[in-house]
Parts: sequence; C-alpha cells; structure tokens
Amino acid sequence: MPSPDIFDRSARRHRRDRAATHYAGYDFLRAAMLEGIADRLDSVKRTFHDVLDLGCFDASFVAPPGARVARFDPGFAFARAADGVQGDEDRLPFADQAFDLVVAAGTLDSVGDLPGALTLIRRTLRPDGLFLGAFVGGNSLSTLRAVLREAEEDRPVARLHPQVDLRSAGDLLMRAGLTLPVADGETLTVRYASFGRLLDDLRGMAGSNTLESRYPLRRDVLARADAAFAARAAPDGRTEERFDLIFLTGWSPSPDQPQPARRGSASASLAAALRPSDG
Repeated sequence: MPSPDIFDRSARRHRRDRAATHYAGYDFLRAAMLEGIADRLDSVKRTFHDVLDLGCFDASFVAPPGARVARFDPGFAFARAADGVQGDEDRLPFADQAFDLVVAAGTLDSVGDLPGALTLIRRTLRPDGLFLGAFVGGNSLSTLRAVLREAEEDRPVARLHPQVDLRSAGDLLMRAGLTLPVADGETLTVRYASFGRLLDDLRGMAGSNTLESRYPLRRDVLARADAAFAARAAPDGRTEERFDLIFLTGWSPSPDQPQPARRGSASASLAAALRPSDG
C-alpha cells in the first residue's frame, strides 16, 4: 500500500499558478541552481539530443545547442506558457529511454514521492543518459524555522517542508538506480529588511507551504514572528536567511561506464603494500 502524500498536490499547482505571472521578480534561487547546473553540464564532453526540463518554471533553462527540449511543470500556467506538459514528477507520462539528459531545478523538494520520481527519471533516460538536479535542502530557512517556533511558543506546528540533506540525497540517487552518483551543495545567504519581504519571496517563487496538513497563521503569531525576526537583525536592520542548494548528478546505467574493481581482483596484497622496504 503506497504511503500517503505529505504534500497537497492541488495546493502545489495553485501556488505555482499564482506565482507564474510575476515569477521573474523572484527567480533568484532557481537562477543560482541553473548556473550551477550549467557549470556541471559544461564539464561533460558529449552531445545531447533529447532533453527534459523537469519543473520548467518560465522555461529559462537553456539546453545544449541543437537539442530538442520537452518542458514539464507541476503548474498549469508555467506548463502552458512553456508549451509543455503539466503533471507531477512522481507520475511522469514519458516513455522509457525517451531522453539522454534530464534537468530538474527547483521542484524536487516538494514532490510527494521523491524516491519514485528519481526512479522514473532514471527510466526516462537512455543508457548512459545524464541527470542533473538541484533543489533547496539541508538547513535552509533556519531563521524562519526559529522565529516560528519562538512565536508559537508551546504549540508549534509544521509549517515548512522537511529538508533533504546531502547524505540522504546521495543515497536517494543510488536507491533510484543511478550510477556514478554525486551530491554536493552550496549555501546562499540573503539579507532581509523585514519578515514580510521573506514571506513575499517564498510566495513569489512558489515556495510557500504545500504540506497536506496546513494550519492558518494567526495574527498574534505573525506579529511575534515579525518581532523575533527583527530582533535577529544586524546593526543595519537586515536579518540573514539561509538557503542550502543541493545539486545532484547521476547517470543511467550502461555497460560502457567505468565499473568498480571486482572484489579480490587486486594484484598485490594489502600486507605487502604495508611491509617496510629494505631500502
């Protein structure tokens, strides 16, 4: 029996549709993800013919020259504007081995079944196809988490999405059957003049709460959170917030890929290697 979703798929679509009109003013996190993905892609010396832009937002990912690009997004508005397909990443409609490159920047952290989504990504890749992903994880929004806990005092509730850390991200790649897996990250610090501006950014980038169990934020709680946020400000009146960007790289299995050495195949023993030399 499948596990129940922790995310509300309908709310997720609604948040993205609401953000689509003015997304260009709030795209700084995804722009950083796409820059990191582009750097990783530049180091791969091969040609890609069929590319899937998974979670395409405003279709700002620039595919390699000459490649055909399919766009896919959880939101109707983003998918329609990109002339793409709307759907959820853990329910992909594409045929097996349809692409030789899949790029997913900015949506995998809110997928109902992330292991399932990564497995489907691997299935859509041809042998030796490349997956490059990025999302917000780690210890992101640590200031927001702290001020909400403080504001709700002895009755805190879950208001922010659970975060995937680096180690778990690497494990998920291997669990999905992707080879040569690499998970690495970088931290982006943003300084906010007000608590409201942080909330505006989260709404504008379609990053606000889409948990299945959501509770209204009362005015008194919001006021206390605002005060707690301001109390953490530097002398210039700005408060730091943290965004950890997790980058994923994995390949679809292929016989042509480098393979780990067979256990016991070494030509010299460890004891011999450690034995002092006569010289």
